[in-house]
Amino acid sequence: MNLGIQGKQAVVLASSRGLGRGIAMALASEGANVLLCGRNGDRLAENCKEINRQGQGKADWVWADLSDTEFVPTMEKAIEDKLGGIDILVNNSGGPTPGTTEDMSEDKLITYFHSMVLQIINLTNRLLPGMKEQGWGRILTVASSGVIEPIGGLALSNTLRPALAGWSKTLATEVAGYGITSNMLLPGSIHTDRLDELDNAAAKRTGRSVEDIRISSAKEIPAGRYGRVEEFAAVAAFLCSAPASYVTGSMIRCDGGAAQSL
Repeated sequence: MNLGIQGKQAVVLASSRGLGRGIAMALASEGANVLLCGRNGDRLAENCKEINRQGQGKADWVWADLSDTEFVPTMEKAIEDKLGGIDILVNNSGGPTPGTTEDMSEDKLITYFHSMVLQIINLTNRLLPGMKEQGWGRILTVASSGVIEPIGGLALSNTLRPALAGWSKTLATEVAGYGITSNMLLPGSIHTDRLDELDNAAAKRTGRSVEDIRISSAKEIPAGRYGRVEEFAAVAAFLCSAPASYVTGSMIRCDGGAAQSL
């Protein structure tokens, strides 16, 4: 399928590793020019070299931290300087620390709300006028399967990510008439460094081995395994595509069938 994004300008937040990196690679492989951002300049530079070596979409990067108060103006300037505009915005952020509801101190709630919710909404609002003016745009927000089925030991994530779900759905109804879509993509157990960190935390919490945690987790997934970043990124690329123009206001799961809800 021709995704129709050759030459489109895309921004992928938190793309130094994991799901963000995978999405940036997938968009570039379809010919989009991609701006990566994150806190690890060495990784971002290496990701861009890999994309540019492939000779399809071009890639550049900017150091930008979602927890930094200057994140939004930093991204605005980088988008103008390096891309000249934007067609595709992939809102992605790292997950908060594991823990129970009793571990959710006021400071943690404020800190993670700022980086996981407020900054994403503020940046999107600043970039929307350009998308409206050109009559085309794709906004994809990566969250977690905890939005539909809260995950044990991830109380902060279960609390904050659903706020983005309500926002994304509301945004979709407001911008659909401008040719802009707004969707959410919910990963299940996709094998990333983040998943390794969660498995290690679970092993420490329960006294079991990491391998035992992984085997048990895989058994609970109908597909019988963890997902691959490339599989997840392919779904993201489609949702950012021209053919996906009538898909908006949706939450799409990529979880190997793990979620039991309809």
